[in-house]
Amino acid sequence: AAVLLGRAGVHSYLAVPLIARGEVLGALDLKRTRNPEPFSEDDVLLARELAARAAVQIDNARWYQNARDTALTLQRSLLPRHPSVTGGLEVASRYQPAGATIEVGGDWFDVIPLEDDKTALVVGDVMGSGISAAATMGRLRTATKALASLDLDPARILEHLDRITDGLEQAIATCLYAVHDPHLRQCRIANAGHLPPARVRPGRPPELLDLPTGVPLGVGGVAFSTTTVGLEPGDQLVLYTDGLVETRRHPLDQRLETLLTLLGDPRRPLEELCDMLLRTLHQPDNHDDVALLVARAQPLTRDAPTD
Repeated sequence: AAVLLGRAGVHSYLAVPLIARGEVLGALDLKRTRNPEPFSEDDVLLARELAARAAVQIDNARWYQNARDTALTLQRSLLPRHPSVTGGLEVASRYQPAGATIEVGGDWFDVIPLEDDKTALVVGDVMGSGISAAATMGRLRTATKALASLDLDPARILEHLDRITDGLEQAIATCLYAVHDPHLRQCRIANAGHLPPARVRPGRPPELLDLPTGVPLGVGGVAFSTTTVGLEPGDQLVLYTDGLVETRRHPLDQRLETLLTLLGDPRRPLEELCDMLLRTLHQPDNHDDVALLVARAQPLTRDAPTD
């Protein structure tokens, strides 16, 4: 090796190990060719300082990446794999992790088939990030599915979830819970501090539903209310978390107007709509993940009469 270095014109060589947490991560190699002076003791001290700082940064980067990968794996394992059609709804969904290193974990959605062709639609966002937020999300999602089977009023569902969240250490979450009834052609919706869903109806401009905002889950002491809205066959309901529309550079009202503009074609296939919304609205440097759930009301199919 020394012969090869000499042939390359290297007359002075210095190697310093990169060590962090007692583990050797690599080495810092320094070579001199044009400068005729050999490395001095001062050069060695400087190289050691550079190597120590570089090792810490490399180790931090590995730790952050491992934490992100763990949170993302947990998050994805907890999200549902729902059918594209349930009851009187056609549904599509997406989860997009944040662009930041460890800002992963708190957003979720769910599609829960209920009795009599009804369907519960849920979107929520646990405040915070990382493994803790993902674990809290999983506990809330499990509780929501259990409560949904009782066919309670949406406001009552949120009241139970509020008490459950209050029992989780330092947990706060926003949540939107809706129940679609295809026979009545309507949705009953309750909101816990979440952004309003959008309704898209053929022949009418898309709109944000005017719902009582409510307070986030885990705050406690404030009652929730249920609002009933019509949802005819062909109408769409778009539920999302704040990572889809919030940025540091634009007012929220402006971003919500952009969302409504993008929803102008009610005939667009839902899978294509989800991809377009994420591609257009979610910024690469966004420090929040996104859960997106789109549902289109369908006419109920009846079994053909038998003789």
